Formats: sequence, C-alpha cells, structure tokens
Amino acid sequence: MNETMQIDYSTLKTNYRFTKNDETLLLDMKSELESFADEFYEGFFEFIWSFGETAEFLKDEAVIARHRGKIREWYINLFSGTYDISYFLKLCKIGEIHVKLGLPTHYVNAAFNYVRVVTLGRIHNKYSGSDDLTDRLKAVERIIDINLDVLTSSYREEEMSRFLSLSNIEKTLLGFLKKISSYFNYLLAGALVLVAFFSIGLFGYDVYLLFSGQTSIEQGILTTLGSLLILWAAIELIHEEMKHLRGGSFALEAFIALAIAALIRKILIFSLSPTKTMDVLLYGGLVLCLGISYWLIVQKINPLKK
Repeated sequence: MNETMQIDYSTLKTNYRFTKNDETLLLDMKSELESFADEFYEGFFEFIWSFGETAEFLKDEAVIARHRGKIREWYINLFSGTYDISYFLKLCKIGEIHVKLGLPTHYVNAAFNYVRVVTLGRIHNKYSGSDDLTDRLKAVERIIDINLDVLTSSYREEEMSRFLSLSNIEKTLLGFLKKISSYFNYLLAGALVLVAFFSIGLFGYDVYLLFSGQTSIEQGILTTLGSLLILWAAIELIHEEMKHLRGGSFALEAFIALAIAALIRKILIFSLSPTKTMDVLLYGGLVLCLGISYWLIVQKINPLKK
C-alpha cells in the first residue's frame, strides 16, 4: 500500500510541477510564516465562523483549542520542506476526519481560498524586493493546491466506496428515487410560481376593493400591505427553491417566512376590529413561535458566537 501511495503522490507532485526548488523556497520561508501562524489562525477562525454551521463542529472551548493546535501545525508544515509519504499520509488522515465529521466540501474549498489569499499577501509584503518573489508565490500556490487536492480526494473516495458497497437493487432504487425527487422539486418550483401569481391577484383585488370604496381606506391600505408582504415572501421562496435546484440546501426558513407573512396579514386585518382581540393575540403568538423557529434555524443555536 505504501508503495502504491508513494507512486501516486510522486505523480501528484509531478503533475503540479512541484520541484525541489519549490521545497527549498518553502523551507526558506518557514521561519517567517511560523511567526505569523497565531495571527493567521485568528483570522482563519473568524473566517470559518462566518460559515454559520461552524458551531456544529467546534462545540466547546476544548475542541476549539485542539482545532487551533491542529490548524497551526498543518499551516507550519506547509513550509516544512519535506513532502514525502508521511506528509501525505497525514493529509489523508485530515481528509478522513473531515469526511467523518460531515464537513461539506464547500467549506473546505472556501477555507483554502482564505489560506491562499492571506499567505500570498504575507509573502508578497515580506519578499516584495526579492528577485525570486514570483518563484516563492508559485511554490506556495502549488503546495496549497496539492493539499486541497489530497483533502478533497478523501470525499471522492468516500462517496465512491459508499456507492460501490450498494447492491444492484439498492443502486437502482437510489437512481429511481433521485429522479422522482428531481421531478417533485420541479413540481414544487412550479407550484411556488403559481402561488406568486395568486399573490399578485390578491394584491390586485385588495387594490380594487380600496379604490372601489368597498373597504375603508385604513383597512384597504393594511390589507394591501399584507398582500405585498405575502408576494415578497413568495418571491423569496422561489429564489431559494432555484438555489435548491442548483444543488443548494433546502431552505426551510423561507417557508417559515411565508407563513409569518400570511399571519401578519391576518393580524393587520383583524387589528381593525375590536371583536377580534383574541384572534389577534392568537395569531401574534403563532408569529412569535414561528419567529423564534426562524431565528434558531438561521443562527443554528450558536452560544459560542456571542
């Protein structure tokens, strides 16, 4: 196994045109980047915390401290100057951990983009007067790309192993379910467009009632505003469904926002009637519950962020 991996990673370095000169340049920059490691992690931690789901993986201070040490070690090793089989085995181990944690590949790619931008900026500022600045920047680009390649390969291997472990019946069933799911998603998108058209019709009807004098000006304005709110929520829901069709996650919060908009319209209408006080309080309680649910979904119950 080691012999096979050695051949694979030797080929990997060759494909990226990663030479001995690159190794020498990276080692030469190690002391400079090592002194920058703590500052780098502070910015890196702030960056990954903006993902929104980071708290699911870094759940307490002990985990954060361990994560800090691992990231610092990995970052310094980028400039170790030695990129043999043991180096790549460590990268494979990191990739396997990410897969087991369920960390999305999108976050890995985004994090590497941050590493690339910050590190290249640091090197450019430090070695701006050097004749070999371009070679130094290229060396860093190559080792970062190699690291990203190895880490993402763990995801591809995991997906392939899971698929190959399925029986023929399971593979057929999985393919059938994927097709059915895509059809239902398109059906949902069409239904949302229909809801948007109905919302436009509701808005037009409220405007008609207002200008025809069949409702008071106060009630007409409030109902019209409520219809606009529903239309806005429906449009946002269509946008989220479009993202979902392109491979994004299902936006449950968008459906909650639509429900909140519909309830607010009811509250606006009932608020004009003194006999509807209990109804207003009931709908207000529902809006409060939905609002809390919406906040929890968006914030991901993130106490460490405070």
